[in-house]
Amino acid sequence: MKARTRAAATLLTPFFVLFTAVMVVPIGYAVWLSLFSEKQSGLGFGGTETVFSGLDNYTAALGDRAFLEGFGVLLGYCLFYIPLLLAGALGLALLLDSALARARRFFQLALFLPHAVPGIIAALIWVYLYTPQLSPVVSAMEAGGIGFDFFSPEGSLPSVVNIALWEWLGYNMVIFYAALQAIDRSVLEAATVDGAGAWRIALSIKLPLIKSSLVMVGLFTVIGSLQLFTEPLILNKGTGSAVTSTWTPNMYAYTAAFDRNDYGLAAAASVLLALTAALLSFAVTRLTGRRKEKTA
Repeated sequence: MKARTRAAATLLTPFFVLFTAVMVVPIGYAVWLSLFSEKQSGLGFGGTETVFSGLDNYTAALGDRAFLEGFGVLLGYCLFYIPLLLAGALGLALLLDSALARARRFFQLALFLPHAVPGIIAALIWVYLYTPQLSPVVSAMEAGGIGFDFFSPEGSLPSVVNIALWEWLGYNMVIFYAALQAIDRSVLEAATVDGAGAWRIALSIKLPLIKSSLVMVGLFTVIGSLQLFTEPLILNKGTGSAVTSTWTPNMYAYTAAFDRNDYGLAAAASVLLALTAALLSFAVTRLTGRRKEKTA
């Protein structure tokens, strides 16, 4: 028993060391930093000093309309992006898993390749494809009588969603496809012998058997959506887009830290965003856990 305990401790120690170094310490530092502010002494001619401000930074962030509007943007993004991602990735995985699919390896690689492109490069590619007078896509749309401004207030959110879908659709498709491949083929063969069609097998057998993968992908997608930053940041830089420097909470924190040098406010905004992600993760896991208990 002692040997097993020592072996477990030996194997787990590197994980806890890394977890502490890259998660616990940065979060703790952000919380500590959020409790202080930089104040100028006198009439502003003296130097700055760091003073304890308690929860003032949190109050300032929650009282800032730009920060709250960023959460509204995230809500619209999640409602638009997550259903499209899950439905698209799952549909492609089911199609590749079906008997009708040909050249599976080729399509897996072709669909996964966009994920291998760094997010900044992907955003730059799509900015080019969104820009009038430069983009062959926009020119083709205009030739067909379709006018759409990807940088307008109405087009900014779909533009960002499209970039994110291009990056992550293939990645999540691979996860779903791997889960489908793990299903016992005898179960599917038995359903076929009983007269079940392809749609019936997909909806009544395959989907319930990969529910855990669906929950995992959904949870990770929600957390990733809350961290939206790279794509709107690129759209904000020199494109004339309606995306502002505080369009999302992450961009708000970035602007507060590096444009205004208000690190306390930036830390407070980051902590609030982390708490939101933690609460949503807890809610999703609790909801799925209760459903499993009811079906058990």
